[in-house]
Amino acid sequence: MVAIPVQNLTFKEYLTYDDGSGFHYELVDGRLELMNPPTIEHFLIAKFLEQFLDAEIKRLNLPWLTFREAGVRTGRNKSRLTDLCVVTQEQARELLKVSAVFETPPLMIVEVVSPDSIKRDYRYKRSEYAALEVPEYWIVDPLEGKISVLFLEEGLYEERVFTGNEQIGSRTFGEIAIAVEQVLASGSLG
Repeated sequence: MVAIPVQNLTFKEYLTYDDGSGFHYELVDGRLELMNPPTIEHFLIAKFLEQFLDAEIKRLNLPWLTFREAGVRTGRNKSRLTDLCVVTQEQARELLKVSAVFETPPLMIVEVVSPDSIKRDYRYKRSEYAALEVPEYWIVDPLEGKISVLFLEEGLYEERVFTGNEQIGSRTFGEIAIAVEQVLASGSLG
């Protein structure tokens, strides 16, 4: 991750920032931080989970949507890009014609760990999402072969780690039936 020389951007300025490069940035305490392009494994896992959760939303006829790479405002001059988030249709409707940066907490956020995002996903985003009161946060870690599911309890996350053929537990999607190995296997092409 490379720090960009633009300093002291407000959240409002961030929403309209475009340097013409096509790169994606997070806003961290008024500074733009360049997000390195993810690996193909990362993209495949995020796509698999998006399709899986979309199917579950459709099956249960829920008024929810999933988005990849949507922004979430996590502080006064702070905004993170999620790998995947689940929001209500009402939350999406509010952003229909503006930058897709949610200022209210998504129902659920999923981050897929890459070598350069370990500290960001496990430490920084964890504390920022808890402070924002995101009820459920998944950290999918193909590097360690596990999925950590964090549930918000009295302002802090309680963590449950799933591995191998264990079925992932979710409060947001209480009826899902999917094993960690299925999720992680989606990141390969063979």
